[in-house]
Amino acid sequence: MFCRVIDNHGDLGVCWRLSSQLGALGHRVRLWVDDASALAWMAPHGAPGVEVLPWALSADPVFVRSLPVAGVWVEAFGCEIDSNFIAFCALSERGKCQNDDEYPVWINLEYLTAEPYARRCHGLPSPVMHGPAAGRTKRFFYPGFTEGTGGLLREPSLAKRQRAFNRGAWLAAQDVPWQGEQLISLFCYEPPALPALLQSLAEKTHPTRLLVTPGRPAQAVKQAVQALGWNASGEGQLHLEPLLALPQPGFDELLWSCDLNFVRGEDSLVRALWAGQPFIWHLYPQDDGAHWPKLEAFLDWLQAPDDVRTAHHQWNASAPQGFALPEAQRHQTAVQAARTRLWAQPDLVSRLLEHVAATGAKQQPR
Repeated sequence: MFCRVIDNHGDLGVCWRLSSQLGALGHRVRLWVDDASALAWMAPHGAPGVEVLPWALSADPVFVRSLPVAGVWVEAFGCEIDSNFIAFCALSERGKCQNDDEYPVWINLEYLTAEPYARRCHGLPSPVMHGPAAGRTKRFFYPGFTEGTGGLLREPSLAKRQRAFNRGAWLAAQDVPWQGEQLISLFCYEPPALPALLQSLAEKTHPTRLLVTPGRPAQAVKQAVQALGWNASGEGQLHLEPLLALPQPGFDELLWSCDLNFVRGEDSLVRALWAGQPFIWHLYPQDDGAHWPKLEAFLDWLQAPDDVRTAHHQWNASAPQGFALPEAQRHQTAVQAARTRLWAQPDLVSRLLEHVAATGAKQQPR
């Protein structure tokens, strides 16, 4: 599996969850990544069956030739495997991968979207026209929310973990002094609507504890608080609670703990859906506005109530404006109905392994 890091919590987060789930099923996975530093806190204990390798070594012929030939290559999110790596497998001096039935199944793992093209393009071939692999074929694999797509990552133990979860004990372990107030998690980029959200929470009649994840969210909150002229700990009915970096299971538990979750990117959106709590999704803003059709398609699939749509529009707006939280019960009903639909579908790993088998991958000796 090949991953170039753009957003640590998105591309690397997805690749690590996918790699570790495959490893748990007994597969051996080599994850080639150009910046693995986030795994120090995202997955501090590693995962059985998963080996993390620096991207630069994929161009080293001596090192690559020392490795067993993989049965599957996965290019994640538009990254391209180094042509030298491909050549070492494709050329006759390698002594392997010469026949079609020996060549790895080659998968282009795409970004998650609810847009109709995901279903149309899922599984389609992408012929390789140039380079040492000319004549071979990649296949598009689109994660998605509906049948006919690649599905969503969902580990087999997820439901059992959620049933056994104790919110009070988890919060105490994170040194969060919860006294029954509303809990909201914040994982975002830099939404211009953030000051309006903070102001509205401070003015509510009931107290709120905002659990702020480190990095860009914490910096955004710091700037908003300074602009509002507040103390760093909050104002009025709002208390700001900074968090330390959480490993992936801990991030899941954060979402399970909260009454409302603000999430961003791809990995945390999926985890918010599995949490079953109301959430607001912050998409990575793109200069050409491509994130807006993506948001609308998702809200259509979610069957989002009007006030949930409005909140998403406000949160993703590029200019400051007001922000109003949706009515909580309608919001939760929509999210849990969507989760029920997803539970009825196969998960991404199951669909990926079916795709590999159907494409004719052969087990390589280990």
